[in-house]
Amino acid sequence: MSKLLVTGGAGFIGANFVYYWLENYPADKVVVLDALTYAGNEASLDHLKDNEQFVFVKGDIGDQALVESLMVEHELDTIVNFAAESHVDRSISGPDVFIETNIVGTHNLLKAARNVWIVNPETANPNHRFHHVSTDEVYGTLGDNDAAFTEEHSYAPNSPYSASKAASDHIVRAYHHTFGMNVTTSNCSNNYGPYQFPEKLIPLCLSNILASKALPIYGTGKNIRDWLYVEDHARGIDLILKQDKLGEVYNIGGHNEWTNIDIVKLLCEVMDKRFAERPELSEKYPDAAPANGKASIDLITYVEDRAGHDWRYAIDAGKSQRELGYTPAETFETGIVKTIDWYLDHPEWWMPLLKA
Repeated sequence: MSKLLVTGGAGFIGANFVYYWLENYPADKVVVLDALTYAGNEASLDHLKDNEQFVFVKGDIGDQALVESLMVEHELDTIVNFAAESHVDRSISGPDVFIETNIVGTHNLLKAARNVWIVNPETANPNHRFHHVSTDEVYGTLGDNDAAFTEEHSYAPNSPYSASKAASDHIVRAYHHTFGMNVTTSNCSNNYGPYQFPEKLIPLCLSNILASKALPIYGTGKNIRDWLYVEDHARGIDLILKQDKLGEVYNIGGHNEWTNIDIVKLLCEVMDKRFAERPELSEKYPDAAPANGKASIDLITYVEDRAGHDWRYAIDAGKSQRELGYTPAETFETGIVKTIDWYLDHPEWWMPLLKA
């Protein structure tokens, strides 16, 4: 794989993947296609503007003609599809855009890839790869004592977001079995790390602590998620792209099951410690709770649970470990420190998003 189209590459996971790829494969070409909707931020890729191997294009995966022209112009052999609407709360209040982007958009992307790589004899490439990035939420919910999701687990999505991702997974699979497209799919657990949009739990709580605002916790806060440091996710996709088994699905997990409330408590603890260790932070963030001698944990506020809130997600990444040699490098305790330090040191990235 030497010439990649990364869709949604200005989003959280996509941008981290682009940085990972060009750092590890500096001779490869990476074309990013992103519609720059509210969660896409071209500034996330600013450090690559002078890299001759990097190209950014503002556009929609639903624009089949644009995708085909990019594939032909840059002779792309790989698509890694991160492009998606991904916030569950937004899918509850407005599901239409999730259907349009995650289902119709993915299908248009597949149609473009099929036309270029399979149908057109002048551009056909038997060594192509279409990798689709999905989520553990397609599997539904688990009880406290249920075994973690494997790749054989039945799909049972419970939100408009997860239903739209489940549909896109099935369409990708169909293009492999019906049209012979070389596809792989990964289902990941909750990601965290640099460049995550502030509406998500961890950056939301970080920015609220820095403004001494309430830390909203749904319901009892006992809902459980498996957390994956975003660079571990990128490395997992890299390993999938290197293997030659086509039509396969791989779970990429962090082996980090935490309740939401315990995550927020740990985050509060690390933030207070950071302010104690780095006095300059109190000058940089004078409104922060720890800058004013207040414990961040006192900002925790319980709010009404959201509709259809899945109780527990847990990924069994045994197949990825056996077949790909994948294991996460970060524990949650190490990854959260890296994440907090990045946000503390890069207010120029996330503050404009809050103001907008």
